[in-house]
Amino acid sequence: MKKHIPNFITLLNLFCGSIAVVFAVEDNLFMAAVFVILGILFDFFDGLAARLLNVKSELGLQLDSLADMVTSGVVPGIVMFKMLEKSTADFPVLLNAGSNWNTANSFSFMPLLGFLITLSSCYRLAKFNLDARQIDSFIGLPTPANTLFILSLPLILMTNDIAWVNDLILNKWFLIGLTLVSCYMLNAEIPLFSLKMKSFSFKENALKYFFLLFSAIIIVLLQYIAIPLIIILYVIVSIITNLRK
Repeated sequence: MKKHIPNFITLLNLFCGSIAVVFAVEDNLFMAAVFVILGILFDFFDGLAARLLNVKSELGLQLDSLADMVTSGVVPGIVMFKMLEKSTADFPVLLNAGSNWNTANSFSFMPLLGFLITLSSCYRLAKFNLDARQIDSFIGLPTPANTLFILSLPLILMTNDIAWVNDLILNKWFLIGLTLVSCYMLNAEIPLFSLKMKSFSFKENALKYFFLLFSAIIIVLLQYIAIPLIIILYVIVSIITNLRK
């Protein structure tokens, strides 16, 4: 019976991701973010449960990637689509309706670039399942970290009153550039440490505990603006740690 516990937790990740898709499509990006965060928490605990119960399996590995594809692949693609859609409201590309251009049904193709994140996430997850190097660490930015970065953008807009920050986030060229950087980082050959723990030993997980503590403090101080800063710091700390080895 215990062998099914991690898989059930993984399916809870998928369930949360599916709900997040609905909210994202309906333009309720706050609730989409809430369910993505719940899904990512389940994604963290399914692997921990599998290790503690010693029931790791190939089925669990495949389920994990399939669930992540929705929660951390489809959802951030939709969110970036929505963000680009808002930023390009003054940049329509009209669809030809019969013999006349129909401005009432105008549609901008630029927001579709947001789904490059979905494609890159899918490619990364497929590579992850085949890459024997990514047992205790990651090569390239993990899809949950990338998703948190993307979902932090609408959250910052909803809660922040710093004009230049909001203008930057709603700048279509910034969003396109961020999309391309996101796609690169997901599949870059850059070693990054994993926050998943085989045990709760402080000695073995000192860096992870300090990073989590710092992240909690900066979130309290800066709220949603802290999220992209934490992801950037995560990459920098990983690079410095690898250089010191």
